[in-house]
Amino acid sequence: MSSSFPPGAKASDAAPVAAASPESEPRSLRLEDWLTVIVMASLALITFANVLVRYFTNSSFAWTEEISVFLMIVLALVAGSAAVARDQHIRIEYFAEGGSALRSKRLAQLGALCVAVLFGLIAVLSVRVVWDDYRFGETSPGIGVPQWWYSIWLPVLATLIAARAVGLLVRRSREALRPETSGEDTQS
Repeated sequence: MSSSFPPGAKASDAAPVAAASPESEPRSLRLEDWLTVIVMASLALITFANVLVRYFTNSSFAWTEEISVFLMIVLALVAGSAAVARDQHIRIEYFAEGGSALRSKRLAQLGALCVAVLFGLIAVLSVRVVWDDYRFGETSPGIGVPQWWYSIWLPVLATLIAARAVGLLVRRSREALRPETSGEDTQS
């Protein structure tokens, strides 16, 4: 199995681009990692149980689809939070990495600010949805449990993503304040 590199690139150029080792990441990122593991394991167990029941009885559990959809939404939000915290969220590399270093830093700051504002708004507006679900006694269509049991997680996880984006913005701002070292020796 061979790895391919872009024209003009060498294998030694790929080393700095490699992902950070788990030891160098902040401990706070373990929250998202463990939540991802728990949600994925739950999804696998629920789906496997449903397959077994369907195979042996020709019917299925009614609640599995509702719980699976909920867990997939939670998984997407938790993974989004981890991606923002690790600065691996979606961006257009042509703009983000092209141009001067200052431009790249400013675009990274703008991206982090936009993510923080977007998910902050989602968190604030989804609180109203949760309140309405609670106030009007909405129930889920499959199981009949209170709908706010599901909808309460949207403002919680959107707040987590907004907080991760603010942390990324702070890190990017601190990087922008540090003086660039050009490799020249300065005399003191």
